Amino acid sequence: MLDKIKSLSKDTLIYGTSTVIQRFLAFILLPLYTNVFKAGEYGIVSNLFAYIAILNVFFSIGLESGYFKFASSLEAGDKKQNFSHPYFLVFINSLILCSILFFFPVQLAPVFQLEPKHASLLQYSAFILFFDAVVLIPFAYLRLHRRAKVFGTLKVLSISINLALNLILILGFHWGIEAAFLSNAIASGVTFLIFIPLILKNFTFTVNKQLYKELIKFSLPLIPAGIGANFVQTIDRPILLYLTNSDTVGIYQANYRLGILMMLFVSIYEFAWRPFFLQTVKDSPNAKQIFSKIMTLFIFAASVLFLFFSFYIENIAKIPFPFRGYVLGKDYWSGLYIVPIVLAGYLFYGIYINLIVGIYIEKKTKYLAMITGIGAAVNVIANFSLIPKFGITGAAYATLISYFIMMLSIYYVSTKLYKIDYEFSKIYLILFSTAASFAMYYFTAGTFLHEWYLKIIFIIVFFVLIFTFKIVKLSDIKNLRSLRK
Repeated sequence: MLDKIKSLSKDTLIYGTSTVIQRFLAFILLPLYTNVFKAGEYGIVSNLFAYIAILNVFFSIGLESGYFKFASSLEAGDKKQNFSHPYFLVFINSLILCSILFFFPVQLAPVFQLEPKHASLLQYSAFILFFDAVVLIPFAYLRLHRRAKVFGTLKVLSISINLALNLILILGFHWGIEAAFLSNAIASGVTFLIFIPLILKNFTFTVNKQLYKELIKFSLPLIPAGIGANFVQTIDRPILLYLTNSDTVGIYQANYRLGILMMLFVSIYEFAWRPFFLQTVKDSPNAKQIFSKIMTLFIFAASVLFLFFSFYIENIAKIPFPFRGYVLGKDYWSGLYIVPIVLAGYLFYGIYINLIVGIYIEKKTKYLAMITGIGAAVNVIANFSLIPKFGITGAAYATLISYFIMMLSIYYVSTKLYKIDYEFSKIYLILFSTAASFAMYYFTAGTFLHEWYLKIIFIIVFFVLIFTFKIVKLSDIKNLRSLRK
C-alpha cells in the first residue's frame, strides 16, 4: 500500500510543482486586472470566461475521460486507434462550433450578455475554445503515460506566454479587456503547434467501429455531467450579472479567484488521482484499503489549507504588488469575506473527486449526469434565492451548498457500485477539529488575536485537537512503513 501512496505522492508532487508555477503566473493576472480594469470591465471579462468554461464541455464532448478509460485498458482497438479516434471526434466537433462563434459574433452577443461593441470578444473566445479542446487528448496522453514533467512544462509555457502578452498589451500598449482574450488565444494556439509532432506520431486513419461505439457510449453521458459541473462552478456569474450589475460581478469574481489557493491543491491532486486509481484497481488487490487511507489523508491536508488561507487571506490580498497597487486591487477588498466560503466549497469538491472511483471503475458514467445535474439545479435555485437578499455572499453560499449536495449524492451512488470502507471516525474528527478552530477564530474577530503573527495560534489549536483525538499520531508519521500492513 505504501508503494502505491508514494506513487500517487510522487506524481502529485511533479504535477504540483508545475501547477503551482502555472497557477502563480495566472494569479499575477488578478492584481494586473484588478489594479488596471474597473470593476465593471473585470465583470465583463469574468462573465465571458464563465461562459467559455461552460462551452468547453460542448467542445470536448466528454472524450478526455473516454480516452483515459479505453487507452488505459485497451478494451477495444490498439494504442494509436485509442488516441486518434477520440482526437478526431474532438477536432471535427470543435471546428464546427468554433466556426459558428467566429462568423456570427454580433448575432450571438446577447446570448452571452454582451453589448454589440464587445462582440469581437466572442471571436477571440472561439479560438480559445478550439485550441484548448484540440490539445485535451494530447495532454491526457501525457498524463496517462506519466510524462508529468513534459505536461507541466507545456502548461507553464502556455500561461507564461499568456501572462507576457497580457503585460505587454495592457501595460505597454494600453489595450483594454480585449487583451485578456487575445493573449489567451495566442497562448493556446502555440500549445497546439507544439503538440503537432506528438499528434502526428500517434495518429492513424484505420477505423475501429467497436472503439468508436464504446467511446461514444462511455463519453456522451459525461456531456450533461460536464455541463452540470461547470454550471456549479460558473453559472453564478451570469446570474449575478442578471440580478445585479457588472461591478458586483467584478468584485465577486476577484475575491472568488482568491479561492484558487484551495482549488490549486484540488487541481493538482485531481491530475494525479484519476490515472492513479484506474491503474491501482488493475494492479492492487488491496485497492479499496488504499483509497480509504488516501481519503483520510486528503481531508486532513485540505483542512489545514482551508484554515491557513481563511485566516491569512486578508493579509495576502493586501500585500503591495511591485508594479502597481496590491495583490488584490483596493477597490475589490469589500468582498474578501466570501473567500472562506469559497475555500470550503473546494474542500467538498475535493472529497467529491475522491468519491468518483466507483462510477469510473464500473463504467456507470450516466450517474455523473444525474449527480451534477442535481448540483446545477441546486446552484441555480440557490443563486436566485440568495443573491437578491445576500448579494455576493449568497452566490458564494450557493456554490458551497451545491458542492456539498454533489458530495453526498456521489457517495450514495458510488457506495452502491463499489463499496469502500472509509475511515469515517477519523474523517468526522478532522472536520470537527477544523470547524472548532475556525469558530474560535471567527468569534475572536476584532481582538488582538487577529494580528497576523498571532493567527497561527488557531492552526496550532487544530493540530492539538488532531493529536488529542489520536487521529494522527507522531509514531504514524515516523513509521509510514506500517501502511504496508
